[in-house]
Amino acid sequence: MQTKAVLELKDVNAILDAAQSEAEANQWAVTIAVADDGGHLLALRRMDGAPPFSAGVATEKARNAAIGRKETQAFEEMINNGRIAFTTAPMQALLSGGVPVIQDGQVIASVGVSGVKPDQDVQVAKAGVAALA
Repeated sequence: MQTKAVLELKDVNAILDAAQSEAEANQWAVTIAVADDGGHLLALRRMDGAPPFSAGVATEKARNAAIGRKETQAFEEMINNGRIAFTTAPMQALLSGGVPVIQDGQVIASVGVSGVKPDQDVQVAKAGVAALA
């Protein structure tokens, strides 16, 4: 039987705090979502000024990074490069800003960020993931 790492509440809070710090340092109002390896929401933090829709988008980005086992930017690039059929996959928010948390080669969780430009969402998400390093 295999064993796997899982996030504890302190890990989730560390991710949220680091991501929020990165966003605040750049004066970006975003929503940050953290999901487990199955894409189930563990926490959501919507910063002051973040658009209301960003809560749903960040959650879906986190979900997709977890169940897709890769950064959601890969899905967006796939679609933009002509694989339009992928838009029919049973996933929403196939946009940059979802980043998996990988430990020992396994996806154990993910972070999704929404509210600013795609590369900025990714920057904030990666800052959150880096908190566990």
